[in-house]
Amino acid sequence: MKSLRTIRSRRTSGFSLLELVMVLALIVIMSSITFISLQPMLRQQRLNNAYNTVLGAMRQARDNSVAQRTSYRVTLDSTTTPHSVRVEPTLAGPQGIQAAVTYTLPTDVKFSAESGIPTAPTKTPDGFGTGALAIDFGYNSLGGTGGKNQIYFCPDGTAQWDLPANGGQCGGNLNNGVVYIARQGQLLTSRAITVWGATGRMRGWRLYNGGAGGVVWQRQ
Repeated sequence: MKSLRTIRSRRTSGFSLLELVMVLALIVIMSSITFISLQPMLRQQRLNNAYNTVLGAMRQARDNSVAQRTSYRVTLDSTTTPHSVRVEPTLAGPQGIQAAVTYTLPTDVKFSAESGIPTAPTKTPDGFGTGALAIDFGYNSLGGTGGKNQIYFCPDGTAQWDLPANGGQCGGNLNNGVVYIARQGQLLTSRAITVWGATGRMRGWRLYNGGAGGVVWQRQ
């Protein structure tokens, strides 16, 4: 009887230390596997967030300009850490005018023209630039050669590259251009956004592997 009571006592005493350690080890292993398997999805999500942030900021500036009848400036800055987009009215203070807002990109995504993107004028997004600069606005029919990192959206919906000295009102040169977004060192993560000065229209692009023909830009 004594031996039987001892056995029952051991059965009802709970888990042993060894069993607890084994369970904890399994939990750690499963958590590590889950974390590792989620990383590609999380990286893709951050890339998408960066693209949406830049496109959304530019659309916000254009919409505000048209609705509020004042010009808005967008500054794309690759010198900040992380890279940033700033949207601000050129005439601050009037009632109803939105204050300046700065948006930042995820730390592992940057304004970047990756080596290997198409450089021929017929193969760059909307034919703007040569893929040499990550932020490349300022192209127009009047001799604009690109390289600018600012866009002025005007009440008539156009995108311009400067404002003449007339109280901050629009009337300057139209501004066509492109900005590239990527995870550095990973060519096929490249995204692009183009802006047409005459209408302020924006287009999104994604780089795909075109097989034997090399990588190609396709509209998103």
